[in-house]
Amino acid sequence: MRILDMQTFTALVRNRHFGRTAQELSTTQPAISSRLAALEQELGHKLVHRMGTEFRLTPEGEEVLQVFQQVLDNLDTLKTKLDNLQAKAPVLLRIGAIDSVISTWMPALVEALHQRMPHLKIELTVESTKRLVHGMHKGEFDLIFAVDPAVGDSFRSFVSCVLQMIWVGSPKLIDPERTYSVDDLARMPIVTFPKGAPPYRQIAPYFQDEQVLASKLTSSNSMFAIINLIIDGFGVAAIPKVIVRRELAQGLLHQIRVSKHFPPLPIIGSYQSSTHQDVILQVVAQAQQCALNYCASVDPSTAWLV
Repeated sequence: MRILDMQTFTALVRNRHFGRTAQELSTTQPAISSRLAALEQELGHKLVHRMGTEFRLTPEGEEVLQVFQQVLDNLDTLKTKLDNLQAKAPVLLRIGAIDSVISTWMPALVEALHQRMPHLKIELTVESTKRLVHGMHKGEFDLIFAVDPAVGDSFRSFVSCVLQMIWVGSPKLIDPERTYSVDDLARMPIVTFPKGAPPYRQIAPYFQDEQVLASKLTSSNSMFAIINLIIDGFGVAAIPKVIVRRELAQGLLHQIRVSKHFPPLPIIGSYQSSTHQDVILQVVAQAQQCALNYCASVDPSTAWLV
């Protein structure tokens, strides 16, 4: 039995009119009639007697009204207690994320948490995957979004979204009409993350699979620095397409046509399973919703959910 049905029934008894009740609840008169019929069917008794303009409760309706009012009053009391508890006990939530998350749906998550959980104090850190995972093991974060998960008995992980990876380059350096082979890319300067970082671990097999090694590598631990380097023509890079949508639209960068596609990049959330568990689970659910909303707002081939 839904709370909405209880609220509808008590409002109907108070107004003794289907039209006024529909107006109060911002719905239609047929919807009110449908909810009442569903209640009567579920309870197996007639609750309201209607004859022309006459409106009165049956004996069963009187009994149901008393129970519904008590339940709704208890729910209001519980909500007030929970709101007061939240107001008195602010919780610090330490979130860490890589550049790719900060540039996509993290702002929406922070805004949603401020609106829905005002008792939270959010501390947001932008770091590399390696440092985020290390920080989780040291207890520096409650929740991280990275390329690798935090592994251990006290951690839980989930894939928040997957990002399409493409090769991009400046028009100063590449021909957007040409299709580049792995061998062609290997002869070009390449900008990537430092050796040992998860994105670098994807770069190396891309070439080694066909026994081709990249001749020139420039590394940076910042996605924004990498984007600026490739705009200036220092090399080409494999990065999430959604991150450079604006640069592609402005013609500052071009997507490189390649004979071998780069594998997609999963973004993995990891959280402490023993710290503020009720709060963490709510934040995780909100993060999943924000990632879902973001994926729905962009080209589905560039960002998706598993």
